[in-house]
Amino acid sequence: MTETRERQLTIAIAQMDIELGNWEANLRRAAKALAQASESGADVVLLPELWSSGFDLDRSRMYARLSAEEVVPQVERLAREHGVAVVGSLLMEDDRGRVVNRALVLDRTGRTVGWYDKVHLFSPMDEDRFLSAGASTPIFQLAGVETALAVCYDLRFPELFRRYAFDGAAIVLLPAEWPASRLTHWRTLVRARAIENQLFVAACNRVGTSKETLFGGHSTVINPWGTIVTEAGDDEMLLLATLNLSAVQEARAKLHTLDDRRPDVYDAPAPMARTA
Repeated sequence: MTETRERQLTIAIAQMDIELGNWEANLRRAAKALAQASESGADVVLLPELWSSGFDLDRSRMYARLSAEEVVPQVERLAREHGVAVVGSLLMEDDRGRVVNRALVLDRTGRTVGWYDKVHLFSPMDEDRFLSAGASTPIFQLAGVETALAVCYDLRFPELFRRYAFDGAAIVLLPAEWPASRLTHWRTLVRARAIENQLFVAACNRVGTSKETLFGGHSTVINPWGTIVTEAGDDEMLLLATLNLSAVQEARAKLHTLDDRRPDVYDAPAPMARTA
């Protein structure tokens, strides 16, 4: 695994409402958050899942075009103007012309340094009908930190986060639209993913209501010991946290769970029988 040098990262989480289909209003909200984050000394701003459009998936192709022509160029400009890196999920086209739920990463100069296409699509909200699933798990440098990405439903799949831990990630950034009805799952799973992989998890959830679904907020940052560094409530707000990345190395040196795994016993399970 990549050794995490002692350094700090200040992250701003933009917990915001999302107006369904109103990309211009949503961009104004994001721009306000970036300005506030810059004034507060943040290195990175994390936005929610599909922050420019919401889950208006039957028009996903149109939003993918808008992302390329309007949204991304303006966010690039805002990143340069405010000197902050920006991470958030958008409807975009991949290199094969398929529409994906893409967590895009821009550095403080507005340059794209990486992206992650959501691997696990959430069928109750028809993602699997309208979008293509991602098939890669990249690690990249963001503000000098080994960073990985996941999006919302991915949080329920521990194998993805374990892969990131072994590939050297110090932090996983997770944009989400997680409903209030499953808020207990959200708060439990973000801590579990941090504890079992001994890394930071920073998770940005939206607030507000869309298509009769109330979203839960409670964006949070969890350290490698599972301690809540900071947590929002259920209103719009900018959440700030300065992280000491040496905590990853310290946790792994004191508790050797990653080294003590027994993949020979349990990494190739028999297929689970499905009930009729």
